Amino acid sequence: MDPVDAQAKAKAALSELLSEVKNGKTPIAIERIVNDIDKNVRLARFPGWQNTRAREREVQKALRKVVYVKYKIKNQDLFDKAYGYIVQYY
Repeated sequence: MDPVDAQAKAKAALSELLSEVKNGKTPIAIERIVNDIDKNVRLARFPGWQNTRAREREVQKALRKVVYVKYKIKNQDLFDKAYGYIVQYY
């Protein structure tokens, strides 16, 4: 798959996922969150990262840093789904 295509699909999947959990109490700037996730995950991963336990933890840590710490979204289901998309598309 073309890297540009993969990046676009990853961002679209994450945007859709975040749109599902958005509500009136927690207005979310989805594009900004997706871009932050994308940036942090790209720094933490390399081709074949899914096959190394240490790198899996680094990617999860990068995702957690954005979702839990920066944006204060405490939703384990969202985190798990986002990580699943990252495994699939990155």
